[in-house]
Amino acid sequence: MPAAAALRPTEPLPLPSGLSLTPRLKLILTFFRADLTIRPLDEWQLKSALLTFLRDPPLSLPLLPDSDLSVRRLPNLQKRRREEPVASGALHVRDLSLLRPRKGDSEAEEMTPEQEEEKYFEWRSSLVEKLEGIELNLEGVKFRMTIEIPPSEDFRTMKKSWEDFYSSELLNSRNPVRKIARRPDTIIVRGVPSRWFAETRVSSKPSTLVTHTIFSALGKIRTLNIANDDELEAKEDGANKELISGLNCKVWVQFESYDDFHDAMKALCGRSLEKDRG
Repeated sequence: MPAAAALRPTEPLPLPSGLSLTPRLKLILTFFRADLTIRPLDEWQLKSALLTFLRDPPLSLPLLPDSDLSVRRLPNLQKRRREEPVASGALHVRDLSLLRPRKGDSEAEEMTPEQEEEKYFEWRSSLVEKLEGIELNLEGVKFRMTIEIPPSEDFRTMKKSWEDFYSSELLNSRNPVRKIARRPDTIIVRGVPSRWFAETRVSSKPSTLVTHTIFSALGKIRTLNIANDDELEAKEDGANKELISGLNCKVWVQFESYDDFHDAMKALCGRSLEKDRG
C-alpha cells in the first residue's frame, strides 16, 4: 500500500529526488473598501496591518513569515465600482504543529487518522470564520476582507464534485452501452520547476524516468507524460516579455486504479511540493 493511503492531514510525505509534499493551509483573500474614502490603496500598509492581526491574539500565528502572505492591488481601481474588490492575495499557514499529537499525550497519540482529519477540518473552519469579514484600518481608511478555500485545496469538495459529475453523466447517457460507472484516474500537475524532475548533473530538462519514480510513491502508474508549461508562465507574467521556455513543466499522471488516484489526490490537496535545500 502506498504511503499516501495512510497519510495523516498534518504529516509530510517524503518523495524521491529530494522532494516532499509538505502540509499547509492556503487561503484566497479578497479586499473591498469599507468606507467612502477614495484614497489610493497602499499594498505594503495593507499587508503589514494583516500580518499584525494574524500574529496577535486571538489568532496568534507567530511563525508566519512575511513571504507566506501576498497582497496585490487590482488594476484600474479608478474604474471600479465601490462594491468591487480593490485587492487580492493569498495566505499560506505552514505551522500546523498545534494539530499534531504531542509525545506523552496518550489521548492524542491514540487518535485515528480519521479523528485527526476531523480535528484539522474543525481548526480550518474556525480559522476561516475568524478571518471572514474582518476590517483593517489603515490610518483611517477601512478595508473589509473576505476569505475562501480554493476548490483545489479542499479534498472533500473536490471528491464530491467528481462523484456528482460522473453520476450525472451516467444518468444522462442514453446509450445502454455507456451505462457503466466511470471514475477519474488522471492528475495534472502544473507549474513545477523542470529541474526538479531532471537527472542530476545530466540535464535541466525533466526526465520521464525521474518523474515516474517520484510519482510512483503516490501509486501505481499506467501512463505518464511531461511537457513545458510555457502557457502558465505567460499567464502569470502578465507582460509581453520574452519568456524563457522550459523553466516549468506540466505532468500528466494516469494511475492504474481509482484507489491510487484517490489517495494521490488526497495527498496532493493541502500540501506544497517542495525541494530539500540540502
